[in-house]
Amino acid sequence: MLFFFDYSFHSLVVLKSTASGVIARFLGIVFFYYNSLVRAWRLNKQKKPASMEENCVNKHGNRKTVETTEIIIVGAGVAGAALAYILGKDGRRLHVIERDLNAPRRIAGENLMPGGYLKLIELGLEDCVDEIDAQRFLGYDLYKDGNGVTVSFPLVKFPSDVVGRSFHNGRFVQKLREKAASLHNVSLEQGTVTSLIEDNGTVKGVHYKDKSGRLLTAHAPLTVVCDGCFSNLRRSLCNPNVDVPSYFVGLGLTDCKLPKENYGAVILADPSPILLYTLSSTEVRCMVDIPSRNLPSVSDGEMAHYLRTMVAPKVLPELYTAFMSAIDKKNNIRVVPNKIMAAAPKPIPGAFLIGDALNIRHALTGGGMTVALSDVVLLRDLLRPLRDLSHASAVSKYLEAFYTMRKPMSSTINIAANVLQKVFRASSDPTMEDMQQAYFGYLKLGGPFSNGVSAILSGLSPRPLCLAFHFLAMSIYGVGRLLLPFPSPKRLWNGAKLLWVASSILLPFIWSEGVRQMFFPQTVPAYYRTPPGNKGIKVREGTPCGH
Repeated sequence: MLFFFDYSFHSLVVLKSTASGVIARFLGIVFFYYNSLVRAWRLNKQKKPASMEENCVNKHGNRKTVETTEIIIVGAGVAGAALAYILGKDGRRLHVIERDLNAPRRIAGENLMPGGYLKLIELGLEDCVDEIDAQRFLGYDLYKDGNGVTVSFPLVKFPSDVVGRSFHNGRFVQKLREKAASLHNVSLEQGTVTSLIEDNGTVKGVHYKDKSGRLLTAHAPLTVVCDGCFSNLRRSLCNPNVDVPSYFVGLGLTDCKLPKENYGAVILADPSPILLYTLSSTEVRCMVDIPSRNLPSVSDGEMAHYLRTMVAPKVLPELYTAFMSAIDKKNNIRVVPNKIMAAAPKPIPGAFLIGDALNIRHALTGGGMTVALSDVVLLRDLLRPLRDLSHASAVSKYLEAFYTMRKPMSSTINIAANVLQKVFRASSDPTMEDMQQAYFGYLKLGGPFSNGVSAILSGLSPRPLCLAFHFLAMSIYGVGRLLLPFPSPKRLWNGAKLLWVASSILLPFIWSEGVRQMFFPQTVPAYYRTPPGNKGIKVREGTPCGH
C-alpha cells in the first residue's frame, strides 16, 4: 500500500513536471514568436516610406482624414520642393501637396542668377542644375539705338562653377521634386488644396482633393503655403495688392545663337523691350515685354501680326530669320502676365506664406528664383532650433522675424526689377528717354558703376543701400549729361524733371517694401526674436537659439 502510494505520488510528480515543461515550452515558443513579430513590425515601420506612413486614411462619412504630420507644404514648385528637401534633411515629417506633379510648362522661372545658385549650394541642391541641359549665364549685352554695352556679373572672387544658369523651368522643378521625394520622411502627393482648416484663429491643416477627387483633410502644427503667383490661399494670409503692368510674350527660337556666348541680350526697343537668353543647347528664348493695355490677341492672329511688323525689325540681325520662323510655328507664341505684389503678410498661428504666393516682382531681371531660394534658406535656419511646433501662437510670433530678415535680398531684387521695367518701357515722354540714356551711359562707365549694378541684379549684393546709391548716382549722371556743355534754363528744367521722374519711380517701391525694414531692420522688434525655448517649445540640441 505504501509502495503504491509512493509510486502514485512519484508518477503524479513526473506528470506534473512533464506538464509544466510542456507549458513552459509552449509559452517560450509563443513569447519567441511574439518578440519576432514585434521586432519585424518595428523594423518595417522604420523602413516604410513616408507616403505610406503619413497617408493613412480614416473614414468619416463622405470625408476622409489624413493623419497629421509635422509640417504641411502646399505647392511643390521651386520654393516648395526646395523647402521640403531641406526640412526633410533636418528630420521633419512633411506632407507636400502639389496640384500637378507633371513637369511644369512655364516660360517664366528660366533664369537662376549667381546669387540664387549660391543659395542652391547652401541647400545642398546644386546638382539639380545638372543633366537638364542648363546653360551658363555670365551677364547681358544691352542694346539701344544700334549701340551696345556688356554687363558682366562680378564673379572674380567666386569659384568657377558659381555662375548664372538658364534652363527649362519644368526640368529644374522635377529635379527638385525628385530630391525631396527621395527622403523617407517626405510624402509628396498630387492634390488640390481648397482651403485652410481654422479653429479659433489658428490654422490646423488643409482641406484638399486628391488625384481621384476624394475630399481629404490633412492636419499639422504648421502649414507652409507656397503655391505660386496664382495662389488661391494667399488672401487668408496676406493683403494682396497685385499689379499687372505688362505681359511677356515668349517664343522659342531654334537654329540660331546670340552674339556673345553665355550672355543674354536686352534690346531697349520701341514699342517693346526684348529679352533674349540661351535656354538650352538647341534653343534661344525670346521674351517681348508688352504693356497690359496694348496686348494683342493671340487667337485671332493679332499677336503674330504685331510681332512681325513691330518687333521683328528691332531684333538683332543674326536672329531675324529664326524669329520670323518662330512666329509661324504652331502654338509657339505663349503669353504670361508680369505681376508685381509687395509682401504684406497677416501672421496667423499655424500657417506661413513664402515664395511667389507672398511676394512677386517683375520678371525682367529674372530674380524670382533667387528670392525664393533665399527665403527657403532663411526659413530653414529659423525652424532648425525648434523641435516642437505645436505651440502655434509662440511659433508664429517667433517667425515674424522672417519678414524683416528677408528684406536685404528680397527688397533689393524686387525694387531693381520693378524700377527697370518702368525705365525700359517705351514712352513718348522725353524725360523717360533721358532716363534710358542715363542708365545706358552709367553702365558704359564700367568699373564699380557697372559692377555695382550687375552685383545687385545677380543677387550677389543684397544691400538696399547699394541699390539706393547706384540709382541716385545714375540720376545725377543723367542730370550732368543734360547740363553739358553748360547749364541753361531749359537744361536745368530738364534735369529737375529727370530727378522728379526718377524719384516718382523709385520711392513708391521703397515705400511698399517698408523703409524701416529695408534700411533700419535693427529698429524692428521682430528682428530680435529668438526661439521661444523657455516658453513651452523645446529647442533642438546642438543648435543655436539666436539668429
